[in-house]
Amino acid sequence: MDGGRRVLRSLRESFAALIPLAPARPATAAGAAPYAAPYTADSPPRFGPPLRPLPQRAPRPRRTRAKWRAFLLFVERPGVGSAAVIALFVFVGLAGFVENGGYADMVAREGAPHDIIARAVGFPINAVTISGQKELSQSDILSASGVSPRNSLLFLDATEVRQRLIALPLVKSARVLKLYPDRLVISIEERQPHALWQRDGRVSVVSADGAVVDELRDDRFLGLPFVVGEGAEKRLAEYGALLGGLGDLASRVKAGVLIAGRRWNFIMTNGVEVKLPEQDPGAALSTLQRLQREARILDKDILSVDLRIPGRVVVRLTEEGAATRAAATAPRKGKSGGQT
Repeated sequence: MDGGRRVLRSLRESFAALIPLAPARPATAAGAAPYAAPYTADSPPRFGPPLRPLPQRAPRPRRTRAKWRAFLLFVERPGVGSAAVIALFVFVGLAGFVENGGYADMVAREGAPHDIIARAVGFPINAVTISGQKELSQSDILSASGVSPRNSLLFLDATEVRQRLIALPLVKSARVLKLYPDRLVISIEERQPHALWQRDGRVSVVSADGAVVDELRDDRFLGLPFVVGEGAEKRLAEYGALLGGLGDLASRVKAGVLIAGRRWNFIMTNGVEVKLPEQDPGAALSTLQRLQREARILDKDILSVDLRIPGRVVVRLTEEGAATRAAATAPRKGKSGGQT
């Protein structure tokens, strides 16, 4: 009792007296699902489907709190916070360095970071030995290979350097060898200029296999055989065999023209065109040699010699030659005005 002779009661008991509590449900076994009270005549009306037991889930271990506790313990270690701040400043500085173009300028000037480190530890490229070049200069080869003092021998890709060299039209094959710690050896095999090939008004220097070596830029290759026409550069061996069948007359051939990919015409140095047949051109060349030996046919005033029909020679005269022939074959008149 208090001083006013009142009985002391707890607040819970006071509220329980004012608000009637719901009847307690019967206890269930441990782990069993709770169930709804059975429906009786005195129960208030219910609508909807019957109540079902609620599913019970196993309690999950609270690992998140443990992880945060471990992280906080790690951060609270001496020096960790300072290191994190320093790392943040370094990252921000590097990002600004890259965005402002400083990194690109450094790579262009000094090379990639891994090459800079490799050169510093003793793997620079101090010597480059080049062999096998004839038409190409050493500066041309170095420029095409992409090798420069910015590279390091340790990280140089020899296969990539070889592919760059083979991409040159004049290079047939290439070999790249790294000799540690600081020497690079490049050996190349050049394509030999074999002929001149004209197509669409452009003249190119080609090798024996028909590969284009370079454009004709000077008079160094003017003494090479000259072929004209689509696909003529792939049939240089055939053209060379025809020249061999001409004997001494081969020196008088200026160019060989491939006609429709089937047969050849020879353009002689004096402009005379010799038309060869598609089948058995060797026999036609023998006929040409005989006519030149017996009648000096190539020295006449003619435009062409057509040997395409076996056993028949068709000669086309120039205007001067036709006039001379007409004058020579015209009937002559005697003194009395009659014919002789």
